[in-house]
This record gives sequence, C-alpha cells and structure tokens, in this order.
Amino acid sequence: MGRAGRAAVAERLPSLRTAWGLDFVVVNGENASQGAGLTAEHARILLQAGADCVTLGDHAFDQKDMLQFIEQEPRILRPINFSKVAPGRGVKIFEATQGRKVLVAQALGQVFMKRPFDDPFSAVETLLKTHRIGGAVQAAIIEIHAEATSEKMAMGHWCDGQASLVVGTHTHVPTGDAQILPGGTAYLTDAGMCGDYNSVIGMEKLEPLRRFITGMAGGRFTPAEGPATLSGVYVETDDRTGKATRVRMIREGGLLQQAAP
Repeated sequence: MGRAGRAAVAERLPSLRTAWGLDFVVVNGENASQGAGLTAEHARILLQAGADCVTLGDHAFDQKDMLQFIEQEPRILRPINFSKVAPGRGVKIFEATQGRKVLVAQALGQVFMKRPFDDPFSAVETLLKTHRIGGAVQAAIIEIHAEATSEKMAMGHWCDGQASLVVGTHTHVPTGDAQILPGGTAYLTDAGMCGDYNSVIGMEKLEPLRRFITGMAGGRFTPAEGPATLSGVYVETDDRTGKATRVRMIREGGLLQQAAP
C-alpha cells in the first residue's frame, strides 16, 4: 500500500526469503502506486526484492503504463475473470526451486464490487480441473480479490482439496483465521496490507474521517507513510500431494507486530 508498503517489501523480503528458505513468493501489488494500481517502475521494485509473481486486482490498470508493461512482463497477473479483451493473463504456471511447478491465479469477487465480473467460481473450477495438484503442478495458489468475507470463505471451500492455498486480498485488514481446511487446502480470508496501519486502510486518516463525519470531500486520499507492517501468509506444502502441511499469518514490523502475541 503506497510508498510505505513498497519499502516494507523491498527492505524485508530479501532477508526473509533467505532466512525462511522460501521457494516461491507472491506479492499483491494492487495498491502499491499511490494506493491505486501499480506502475511499471514500482512493479520492478517488487520483483527485484524477491517476488516471483506480482498480482493486481480491480485497480489493475489504474496506472496506464501497466496496459503495456503486463504484456512484456509474464510475472505480473491480472484477475482471471477480468474482461476478455484486457491485456495480460490471469493465470500462469511458474517454475520454483528444484524444477517444481507452481500455478498462480487471481480471481475477482462479485459481491459489493463496483461492477460485475465474470463468475470467479466457474473460472477457478475449470482451471483446477485442468491443472491438478500432485500431478500437473506441485502447488496451486488461488488469490480471491474480494470485498465480502463470505465470498472469500466460499471460494476456500470450493477449492478445498484442489488447491494448496486460497488467500483473500482487497480489504487491507488481516484476518485471524489461517487454517488448513478438511481437504488439505490452506486458507486465510485476508492477508492484510503491507503498509502503515496507523491509518484508514492505508490512507492518511484526516480525509477518510472528514468524509465519514461530514459526507463531504475536502481533498484526495493520500497513502499513509508511517512505519509499515509487512503482512501475509506462510504456507508449507507436500510435493507429492500438493496439499498444505502448515500455514501461519505473517506480521513483520510496524504496529501489528507490536500488538501480536
């Protein structure tokens, strides 16, 4: 989320990747550029920091240079159920360490979103039937970029046993429900933002408060730039089955780490 979030990833991800022996890293860059989309320059920063894949979201093309850059950079994914004429791709199979194949796909939810998108459930179902974990791929990561927690939970159960991880993004607030579902799929309703949590979902507090209290806008939303927390989810999987064996939330630095037990 904004400059603070980019800095948190750039500063912390390289050392975490080494310390934890990470085989594959996905970063959601949806709000990395002034809180609205992702520029090519900022995408390069996230990739150079150690991201193997950068996903977008409903603000995928708010930064106009992404329209061309996504065609040149295969490590960036937009939602799979976006417009069929949209540039780029919504799914890709990546090669991780030791030649292991990892499928990553992002789907947009429909509930409470500003405009309707194609059905995310049928899009993901078709994908996972074609690329089965423990067979065609060693792991499959499904990101559900959605507003409603119920829709994210439904996607988790829909994919249970067919994906290694289903993780939600978009609402900026990390949830405390990291778990492995009965069929072996790791799940977290929302990974949370990488950004300054002394804010209103990553924005400086004054303008959002003004609009809530008075109903009037006094200026533009501006990303908060205080100490950032790097938030996310860590998953270990079984190469033979593709199912999760361990999952936990990540909170590194900033306010949330101070508050964590």
